[in-house]
Amino acid sequence: MGNGTIVMAYSGGLDTSICIPLLKEKYGYDRVVTVAANVGQRDEEIRVAEDKGRLLADAHYTLDLRHKFVYEYLFPSIKANGLYEGYPMGTSLARPLIASEVVKIAKLEGAKAVAHGCTGRGNDQLRFDFIIKGAGLSVVAPIREYNFTREWEIDYAQKHSIPVPVAKDKPWSMDENCWSRSIEGGELEDPAFHPPEEIYLWTVSPESAPNNPLKMTLVFRNGVPVAIDAEEMDGYSLIQYLNKVAGGHGIGRNDMIEDRILGLKARENYEHPAASVILQAHADLERLVLSRDELAFKRMVDDKWSELAYMGLVHEPLFHALTAFIDKTQDRMDGTVDLILYKGSIRIIGRSSRNALYSTDLVSFDSTTINQSHAIGYSEYYGIQARMLMKINERRDL
Repeated sequence: MGNGTIVMAYSGGLDTSICIPLLKEKYGYDRVVTVAANVGQRDEEIRVAEDKGRLLADAHYTLDLRHKFVYEYLFPSIKANGLYEGYPMGTSLARPLIASEVVKIAKLEGAKAVAHGCTGRGNDQLRFDFIIKGAGLSVVAPIREYNFTREWEIDYAQKHSIPVPVAKDKPWSMDENCWSRSIEGGELEDPAFHPPEEIYLWTVSPESAPNNPLKMTLVFRNGVPVAIDAEEMDGYSLIQYLNKVAGGHGIGRNDMIEDRILGLKARENYEHPAASVILQAHADLERLVLSRDELAFKRMVDDKWSELAYMGLVHEPLFHALTAFIDKTQDRMDGTVDLILYKGSIRIIGRSSRNALYSTDLVSFDSTTINQSHAIGYSEYYGIQARMLMKINERRDL
């Protein structure tokens, strides 16, 4: 009698695929149950994970989490202008959701441990571990615990007739959900290496984008997008539509050096067309609707919220407190943003809101609503302490 059942978060990729036999060979589990999560990947990726899970594991689940991911994870990130070191977070937002749902399956199956295929160098190990351990289950991570290399994994898969989507000459590691697609590994680990076009699936190069610009209007309600050009859509459909349209105009590529949680710098390539459009429009609308003090304080809150989200610490008490503040600021965030998409660029050409803290009358050069002479008294005291110090310094220099 072995160690019973273990449930594994399964993507269908190289790491998680070789973990299935490893969990039996090296850990003594009698039964491996795989769980694939649909968070908006391409249909073919879900089919691959489902087919391979059923082929290699003792039981398999495929969970449709697309709408839950959008409404419970992406919409809060939009409200928080969710960026980590300048790029829209995708993988980091999906991991806590996936881990939470895998934990539910583990409890359903009577398993006391959950496995994942994360390495010991990346961020995902911590995001998964936080949720799994918080649920009182043990974590098994074969890739991390045995310090396997990518080359060893490919050889192992070939020897065990495990179909994998990578080869030694193109060992890209990819992760995808409806908000973001990441590509890393192989020659991309060299920061000076120029990425080939073949790694991109959601976007065309700006040079290959249409010569005609595309105008559109994005409609927000309570801080989240609800319609494009007056056509209302559910959140998932709207994001997928924008991925296709904006990606077709060369928007949403990011090639950057990123600081991982462990302190390691990594070269990352991303595609995020819809996220690029939505986040830029949302931030612009906030500048119209929120007060100067709200904006200044919210920038700090957004940064900390994004940092905690990147780390997967979605149950940290501060994370919930920051989310409450952000939600309050979005009560008034209704309005529209007009954009032009053209050859990799997003240009905002107009915005409007019934809650705008903006008055054409008050700022117009032709308005007499404000008596300009009233500013004279304000100017007398403006910067008075700095002016006093300037005079003191002048006397010292004499």
